Amino acid sequence: MRTSIPVVLLWAASAMAGQAVRVEDDAQLRRALAEARAGTTISIAPGRYRGGLYLSDRSGTAEAPIVIEGGDPNRPPVFQGGVQLIHLSDCSYVVLRNVVARGFPGNGLNVDDGGSFDTPAHHILLENVTVQDTGPRGNRDGMKLSGVDRFVIRRCRIEGWGGSSIDMVGCHHGLIEDCVFVAKDGFSQATGIQMKGGSADILVQACFFDGRRGGGRAVNIGGSTGLRYFRPKVGDCEATDITVAGNRFVGSAAAVAWATARGGHVHHNTICQPLRWPLRILQEQPTDRFKPSHGGVFEDNVVVYGRVVSVVNIGPNTAPETFTFRRNAWFRAGDARPPSLPAAETGGVYGVDPRLAKTDTAEMTVTSGDARLKGLGADGYVRPKPPDWATWTRR
Repeated sequence: MRTSIPVVLLWAASAMAGQAVRVEDDAQLRRALAEARAGTTISIAPGRYRGGLYLSDRSGTAEAPIVIEGGDPNRPPVFQGGVQLIHLSDCSYVVLRNVVARGFPGNGLNVDDGGSFDTPAHHILLENVTVQDTGPRGNRDGMKLSGVDRFVIRRCRIEGWGGSSIDMVGCHHGLIEDCVFVAKDGFSQATGIQMKGGSADILVQACFFDGRRGGGRAVNIGGSTGLRYFRPKVGDCEATDITVAGNRFVGSAAAVAWATARGGHVHHNTICQPLRWPLRILQEQPTDRFKPSHGGVFEDNVVVYGRVVSVVNIGPNTAPETFTFRRNAWFRAGDARPPSLPAAETGGVYGVDPRLAKTDTAEMTVTSGDARLKGLGADGYVRPKPPDWATWTRR
């Protein structure tokens, strides 16, 4: 990822295309946003700033994106006050990085298509963004994306939220990687990452989900969306072509749920001590319009669990028999029996203690030397080559 080196300009210079502008207070920042064009880099000095920023119908290019960034990654500006940090509406080729959003009662930040469902926002990069204490209850998301295509969320940290840590409605071609999600006491945290409303082709990889202090579904493949919000149109499922790989989970009511989903590939994850179920298969839309949740694949994962309601929670009107289970390692202390699954598993490993270490960190690791565990879980994940659209900010 290219590191921008801001050029300090006198404030009298306008934020014309290709310029870098350093801002040191709220008024300067708002003026810079109003004048930003393709190639503008807005470098925000360390300090405290007010939220409520807005950028609408503004586009950079692949070669000259609009960049909004904390000028010193080690001392990122902190935004408090207002409803949310920023709303990016119907924008493209925009980078937001190295900032902190703290204590917003709405969403931490919002990116959407401005209601123009046929022309989604696109090429949005959110990087090194920390969102803390959003909500604390109700439909208040750390990051809210609606109608966004070809986006990357990388090395972000979200702590304490009301609805979802990242909520996506009708989003496509997305990459979420190397992020940390921490549930906190006093926040409802219904879901972690949620992909619904016609979302498709999204990869969630190498993230850490800490739900020891609560939280519902750490990853929700699908959901329950009002029909008028589907993008670009209502199909037969909430989400499809979703991949969840190389992640580490501790706690949460469930690590992964399929909810009115078609397919969904969940592989090479390490799941530790879910609070109620490791997995859920649910139907949250009527089957007279949507197909039953079906066709998910769960393979090459390491699952360590204790007292749970069930290993797989199967809701009504689903098709659990269509799911595939392969080469997963399941461990429950004192019980070497295979878990009860909705379909027969191929090549499963049962009763082998992976001896997980550092379970309270993103470095959770299998320390067992048992050869049967080799290549399984997050330790065995090999990242695929990123798609071309995900590398547009590299130089």
